[in-house]
Amino acid sequence: MLILTFSTGVIDAVGYLGLDRVFTGNMTGNVVILGMALTGTTNLPVLGPVLALVFFFGGAMISGRMLRGKSEGWSGPTSLAVGLVSLLLLAVSTGLFFFGTHAFPHLAEAVTSVLGLAMGIQAAAARHVKVVDVTTVVVTSTLTGLAADSRFAARKGQDWAKRLLAVMLILLGALAGAALLTVAMWLPILLSGVLTAGVVVAGHRRVRADAVKELS
Repeated sequence: MLILTFSTGVIDAVGYLGLDRVFTGNMTGNVVILGMALTGTTNLPVLGPVLALVFFFGGAMISGRMLRGKSEGWSGPTSLAVGLVSLLLLAVSTGLFFFGTHAFPHLAEAVTSVLGLAMGIQAAAARHVKVVDVTTVVVTSTLTGLAADSRFAARKGQDWAKRLLAVMLILLGALAGAALLTVAMWLPILLSGVLTAGVVVAGHRRVRADAVKELS
C-alpha cells in the first residue's frame, strides 16, 4: 500500500502538470478546482476535473463489484483489481510512447479518463485491503492522525512511522513524477505501472503462501 501511495504521487504529478491541472488520484483537489472554475472568474479547467471525478467513481464501482463478498485483506480478486490498474497504466504509457502526446484531438482528456478510472479501482482495492492510514490516494486523514495522536496532543499510541512514510512517499512520488515528466509523459506513467505490477506479484505470492500454510 505504501508503494501504491508513492505511485499515486507520480500519477497526480502527471495529471496536474501534464494534463492541465487535473488530479487523477486526489479527488478532493478536483472538487476544489471544479468549484473555483465554475465561478467563471479563473482560467481553471472544468472538463478535466469532471472526467477525472466520473471515471474515478466508475473505477471504484468496478473494483467494489470485483471484491464484493470477499473478506478484508489481500485476496485473489484484489490481485485482479490491482493488476487491472497496472494494465491500464502500462497501456497508457505504451500508447503515449508510440504515438506521442499529440496523436489525436482530446488526447489529454482521454488520458485523464483512463488514469482516473485506474486510480478509482486502486482506491477501492486499497479500502478493501484496509491498511489503517494508508488509502494510497490521500494523506489528509493520515496527517490529522499523526498530529492529533502525537505525544504533544492526545498522546495516543500510533504507528507514526507508517503514517509518516505514507506522507513522505506521496511527496516523493510527486517529486519523481514531476522530474520524469520533463523527459516524457509516458515515462512516469510507466514507472507507476511497473511499481503496481510489482505490488500485484508480491500480494499474490502472499496469498499463495497463506494458502499453503492453511493446507499444512
